[in-house]
Amino acid sequence: MKARVAASIVLAFGLTLGMSGCTLVTTQDTLNIKESSVGVSGSVGQVDVRNAVLITNGSNGTVGNLVTTFVNNEDKPHRVQVQHGSTNEYVTVPAYGVKKIGGEGETRVQFSNLGVKPGGLTDVFFTYSTETGVRLRVPVLASTFPGFADYAPKR
Repeated sequence: MKARVAASIVLAFGLTLGMSGCTLVTTQDTLNIKESSVGVSGSVGQVDVRNAVLITNGSNGTVGNLVTTFVNNEDKPHRVQVQHGSTNEYVTVPAYGVKKIGGEGETRVQFSNLGVKPGGLTDVFFTYSTETGVRLRVPVLASTFPGFADYAPKR
C-alpha cells in the first residue's frame, strides 16, 4: 500500500513538473516591458510625456508640429512649458487628466526653424512650476509617412 501512495506522489509531482513546462524556471516577460512607439517618453514631476514626436511637412525640417500626450497624475492642473531652442509654448494639463496635442481639433505646439531634417533628433525641454524638467531627444518625421499627413504643421 505504501508503494502505491509513493508512486502516486511521484506521478503527481512528475505531471505537475511536465505540465508546467518551461514556465517553472523561465522569468516573466512582463517584467521587461519595452515601448513600441515611434516617439519618446519621459516624466517631469507628476506629469508624464508620452510618445513625443515632431512632424514636419518638408524635407528641410523648418517647421515642426509636436505630437504627444501629457498625463497628469496629480489632483491639480499644471501649465507645462514646452521649449525648443529659444521658443517657449505652454500647455495646460487638467488634474488627473490627459491632454493630447498635435492632432486635428487638438491644441497645436509648433516650432519654427527646427534645423533638423526628417529622420533626425532634436532636443525638446518640458517643465512646469518649480520642477527640474526633462530634456527629450524627440524624433523628427515627415508628414509624408503613411498616417502622418493629418499631423503636418499648419503654418
